[in-house]
Amino acid sequence: MENNVSNNTGTMKAVRIHEFGGPAALRYEDAPLPVLKTGELLVRVHAVGINPPDWYLREGYKSLPPEWRPSIPMPVIPGTDLSGIVEAVAPDVTDFSIGDEVFSMVRFPSFGDSAAYAEYVAAPAQDFAHKPAGIDHIQAAAAPMAALTAWQFLIELGHDVQNPLQAERHHPVPLNGKRILVNGAAGGVGHFAVQLARWKGAHVIAVASGKHEAFLRALGADEFIDYTKQAPEDVARDLDLVIDTLGGPTTGRFLRTLKRGGALFPVFLGFSDGEEAAKRGITVSMTQVRSNGPQLATIGQLLADGTIRVAIDSTFPLADAQKAHERAAHGHIQGKIVLTVDK
Repeated sequence: MENNVSNNTGTMKAVRIHEFGGPAALRYEDAPLPVLKTGELLVRVHAVGINPPDWYLREGYKSLPPEWRPSIPMPVIPGTDLSGIVEAVAPDVTDFSIGDEVFSMVRFPSFGDSAAYAEYVAAPAQDFAHKPAGIDHIQAAAAPMAALTAWQFLIELGHDVQNPLQAERHHPVPLNGKRILVNGAAGGVGHFAVQLARWKGAHVIAVASGKHEAFLRALGADEFIDYTKQAPEDVARDLDLVIDTLGGPTTGRFLRTLKRGGALFPVFLGFSDGEEAAKRGITVSMTQVRSNGPQLATIGQLLADGTIRVAIDSTFPLADAQKAHERAAHGHIQGKIVLTVDK
């Protein structure tokens, strides 16, 4: 192995957190090479996709209720999304071989001792899919969490794990011929939600700032609302579904845009208007995205054949993870931020 990695030293370069804090808490340094376990692949990482849980971890999950905050052993490597090449395969794994190009959202929402902001990752083979030849490592690394979130909210949940966010199981709703609004449409989850809803035959209204209009119309949005000029809840009506990728305490404002029998899917915590939703006959539901190799393989084919595409906001070298997190904190992102790893 070349660059900063050596089998002799058993180390690699990685970004680790030693104490919670801002972007400066991310340290690019030597770390132990991960050890391959039963059922796992060891992957040489070429690119890493950045997602909100990465900065939630960096900050110590301060936005979560205390009882939900996992115990984090320090130092810790953040990150879930990656694309790379298989370096080693556990003896019990049959679906992958050394040299395969793969991509993954590793382990989420569980936590392990090997994560994505690193030159090497060891993770369960079931979390991986073969990377289609038609997309590069940067595009592949950008896709997993955002695309799987949109997929599991809108198309197929894909698991029967008890929902930690609500008592009921989340159920996607039929999309063909329906009027759907996507709030935060230019972001990671949002731009996939727009494309998947259009693919399934929905009439899609995209909400974002004006600079994203051409981008979102190119992805298939039928209508566009510039939230800096008018509040979407004041102009949108008779909707079948709102997927609010921003979520939070203001998501209840979309209830009045929905038909009776419609649905509101907030991606992030904070909805508190259950009484009004019940009065209006609106289903409010959310879920927590989970790693799913077979779903990722299907998404990979849609990316490869051009049915959907992933937008790249910006790229940074792994060593500049601090700058990448600063870019994320600045907001107004179009698509995804990706870290590149020296080959």
